[in-house]
Amino acid sequence: MIPQKLTKEIKIMQKGGRKLAGFMEILLAKAKPGVSLKEIDCLADELMAKSGGKPSFKMVRGYHWATCLNVNQGVVHGVPSDYRLKKGDLLSIDLGLFYQGFHTDMARTIRIGKESRDKKFLEAGRKALAKATRVVRPGNRVGHISRVIEKEIKKAGFKPVRVLTGHGVGKKLHEAPAIPGYLRGRIANTEKLKPGMTLAIEVIYTQGKSEVVVKDDDWTIETVDGQLAGLFENTIAVTKQGPLVLTKT
Repeated sequence: MIPQKLTKEIKIMQKGGRKLAGFMEILLAKAKPGVSLKEIDCLADELMAKSGGKPSFKMVRGYHWATCLNVNQGVVHGVPSDYRLKKGDLLSIDLGLFYQGFHTDMARTIRIGKESRDKKFLEAGRKALAKATRVVRPGNRVGHISRVIEKEIKKAGFKPVRVLTGHGVGKKLHEAPAIPGYLRGRIANTEKLKPGMTLAIEVIYTQGKSEVVVKDDDWTIETVDGQLAGLFENTIAVTKQGPLVLTKT
C-alpha cells in the first residue's frame, strides 16, 4: 500500500483522534452497574486535561460537561447526571477533544452487562458506520454516505433519526457539510467529497419512531415514544487513497 501523504492539519487531528479513542476505551470500561453518569464525565474531564487538550463540548456555549451521555431512550446531547447505571441499560458515550487547534469527535453505544439482548440493534449501528466509512472517497458525495446509513439501518428493521446529522469537523466542532443519516433528494445535488475534508460521520437511529423530543434541561434529546436509541460516530479524513479513520487507537 502506498503511504498516505497527510496534511499538517490531518496529522494533528490524527494525533488528537488517537488520544480521544483511547479515552473512549477507558470510559466504556468504566461504565458498569452502579457507576453514575457524573463519574464517567469527571473521568473524561481528567483524561482530557492530562492530555494537553480540552473537552470540545465545554466549548459549546451553555454546555458545561465534557461528555454527552445518553441512556436507553436518550438520543444525543444527554447531560451527565447523578443517575447510576443499571444492568441492562443502553448507554451512548459521545466525546470530543480539542487538541492543538483542532477538534475530533466520536461516539459509541453499549449495553451495560450482556449485549445479547440488543445485539441486533447495536450491530446495525456498527455495521452502518463501517459501511458508510468505505464510501468516504474523493469523487463520491455526502449523499453516498447518507444512502448507505439509511439502507443499513432500515434493512435491520430500525429507523434513522431525520432531524439530526453528522457534520464537518476541524477548527470548529461543527462545520459544513451536514451529513444526514438518510438520503435527501438526489445524490448529485449533495456536496462532493474532496481530499483534505474531515468529517464526523454519525449513525443516529431508533428502535421505534424516528421523531425526537427535547427534555426540560434544554439539551437532552430523547425518542418521542420512549424506544431505545443508538449512536455510533467517528471522525474520518478524506484522502486520495480513501477513508482514514482518525478516531482509532
